[in-house]
Amino acid sequence: MRLLSTSCGRDRGEIRARSHMSGVMHFLFLLAAVLSCHGCPDKCLCFSQTVKCQNQDLDAIPHSLPANTKFLFVTGNNISHISVDSFPTHLQMLTDLYLSGNEIESVDAMVFDNLPNLVRLDLSNNNIQTFSGRAFPLDNKVQLLNLSRSFHSHSFMDVVLSVLQSGNLLKLTVLDLSNNDLVILPDNIFASLSSLVDLSLQNSAIISIQNGTLRAPPLLDLDLRYNSLRDLPATALEEFRLKPALRIQLAGNPWRCDCFIDNMLLWLKNSTQVIDVQNQTCAEPEALRRQPLLQVEQSQLKCSGDMDGVLETSYVFLGLVLALIGVIFLLVLYLNRKGIKRWMYNIRDACRDHMEGYHYRYEINSDPRLANLSINSDV
Repeated sequence: MRLLSTSCGRDRGEIRARSHMSGVMHFLFLLAAVLSCHGCPDKCLCFSQTVKCQNQDLDAIPHSLPANTKFLFVTGNNISHISVDSFPTHLQMLTDLYLSGNEIESVDAMVFDNLPNLVRLDLSNNNIQTFSGRAFPLDNKVQLLNLSRSFHSHSFMDVVLSVLQSGNLLKLTVLDLSNNDLVILPDNIFASLSSLVDLSLQNSAIISIQNGTLRAPPLLDLDLRYNSLRDLPATALEEFRLKPALRIQLAGNPWRCDCFIDNMLLWLKNSTQVIDVQNQTCAEPEALRRQPLLQVEQSQLKCSGDMDGVLETSYVFLGLVLALIGVIFLLVLYLNRKGIKRWMYNIRDACRDHMEGYHYRYEINSDPRLANLSINSDV
């Protein structure tokens, strides 16, 4: 009986101790939450080291951010301009900054100077028109830069160049330029990105890869899906061969299966770099449409169809030019119809007078009496 009472006492003590510890832990948790929310900006949510200011129609980045902020989400707002005043305080711990969907149009110089440990920057889904090459400090640590859906016109290619060729992104390893209207990539556009290993150019309306475009960066992953590539030049294929570890995605391009694609076809059949090689199909000519490239034989690659198309286009153009000349000629005639009519009347009268003179002389020469009369009258 005494043993039983002793055991019950111990159980009650343990229960009280556990209850006390649970209360202390709960209090500490609430205290940590309160402290983490201390200084949280208006219209934002703060928890631990994360601050979220999403879809609040903000026109500027909040200034009163907690000093321990590590992850900052300011997305879906109406911030058209970010400058050095956007981050007036030194945020030593900030590593991830998400600014997508803010309709940002300009990024000024030194805007990220107070973010010395920034590693990941998301500027996607904006409308960037100016981007200073000095936006990043020289000793920045940015490794991931997302510029997807941020340049809506090829005319802003100089803006892209100013950022990528600034020489300040030496630690950048991942670059997303997908869903932009790039069309043509200038030579050596990525030459300054000495650490770049992952490049996404998906759905960017690219029609050609220039010589030297992909030579410099030590790429491991290249996404060229859903562009407007019709073939890959020999220079690009050679650059790919120099990077044996490179993984390439090419699906969704309108490949033109003619005699100019034979080098690319040979490369596809002998290389393991294209990870979606089974999804490559011909878009032209009609006879080979949707046929997998791996099943196309060299004997099927013709160029006559292209020449016929060129000639047909030339004939159509010539017909349009001749039709235009005809329309212009008729228009000139119509505008000068009165003058032309007067000119024709004058010609008619002159011809009539001339013909009457010939007729009179003919009558005189044919009748001897009129001829003698004419001679006598002359005397």
